[in-house]
Amino acid sequence: MATSPVAEVSQQLWDETLGRLLNLSSATIKRNADLENRLAELEVELAVWKQAHATAIEGADREAKALKGRLASLNNQVASMETFMSQSLLVLCVIDGDACIFNDLLLRQGHEGGRQAAQQLTRAVADYLTSEDVHVLGRLSFWVTIFFNKAILASVLERHKLCSPEQLDAFIMGFSQSSPRFVLVDVGYGKDATFTKITGRHVLISVPSITYAHLEYLQTYLRFPQTQRIFFAGGQENTYAPTIAALQNDGLLGKVAFLEACRTSPNYAQKHRLPILTVDTLFINQRLSPPLRTPPLLNMNGLSPTMTSGGLPTPHSPPSMSASATGRLVDPTLPLHKHSPPPCNEFYLMSCTKGGACKYSHDYILTPDQLATLAANAKKAPCNFLKNGLQCPYGERCCWGHVCPNGPKCFHLSKGKCWFKGESMHNVSPHLSP
Repeated sequence: MATSPVAEVSQQLWDETLGRLLNLSSATIKRNADLENRLAELEVELAVWKQAHATAIEGADREAKALKGRLASLNNQVASMETFMSQSLLVLCVIDGDACIFNDLLLRQGHEGGRQAAQQLTRAVADYLTSEDVHVLGRLSFWVTIFFNKAILASVLERHKLCSPEQLDAFIMGFSQSSPRFVLVDVGYGKDATFTKITGRHVLISVPSITYAHLEYLQTYLRFPQTQRIFFAGGQENTYAPTIAALQNDGLLGKVAFLEACRTSPNYAQKHRLPILTVDTLFINQRLSPPLRTPPLLNMNGLSPTMTSGGLPTPHSPPSMSASATGRLVDPTLPLHKHSPPPCNEFYLMSCTKGGACKYSHDYILTPDQLATLAANAKKAPCNFLKNGLQCPYGERCCWGHVCPNGPKCFHLSKGKCWFKGESMHNVSPHLSP
């Protein structure tokens, strides 16, 4: 049966429509698959970006905390710097008072001379710093410390007729009162006195203790960041050269300047190229020899325990020794206490504070044997401190007797006539010091 043309046209339209639907369906399925793949890729990428973002935020937090820590540290440093700038920087001067002796014209003026010496030293240091064009961020605080042995220095000055002990005391007071930062330290008698005071330890040493005071002083203050400059006035070459060498080895000489007390600088100042400050009129331009040292306490084993009124015979002075303008010789035919006037026990064996008012002589030139005789005779007279029930401030250095030479069996004690009336003056063996 033949198909009508209308039916054929309709079939063709359906076929074409169906084909387009199939194509559209295939395209849609393909597109959907592509979109699903793309969505999966985007989800993976999104996850990566989320992880990166989280890592970045965590890193930013850590960096922010680190920056806050650095900021706090910088603030602390700024605060410390502000505190440091508000403090006074130190300019220090340390002087060996036994080697560098002030001008006798100033010493004889007493209190006023001490004030003038302090002013001259301050002015000289200020002028030096100005000439160096020193720039500082804060204020400068000037300190002076003088280490000296007062007893020995007083004897040296009196022996050379430069000033009396009273004038020296007044000079010291005037110098120290000129500023609360000016300090004079009496190291006392004995080689290790200063070292013991500084370190609290007793050691065996072979050079003067003032050297150790300087060494400890320099090594301590040179390490302070506040220290701008230290002016150092030392003494003999063989004494202070090791000190300067030790500071050089520690790299501490950069802030040190040498205060020249005499016309010539020691070799160690030139060797290490220390800056030198010269003050012409402040110190005497010479080295003074120290007085004879106090002889050691004698062993009483070889001496008669009987007290005599005449004392031991006076040893002869050697033929090479002659009287001079500054002293006279003793008469060997007379006991020392029979001379007119007798030699002053305290002047030769300790230190005499009476000066020109002392009724005993300070002018004799005594040999070591004569000094030993003087010391042995002095031990036969009781110490007034112990005699009156007081503690002797001189201790073993005291030239007077702390123990009766006759000991507990003293004949004069039994009669109530012994000079040694102190409570403990007969309770100890005469060979020992209390």
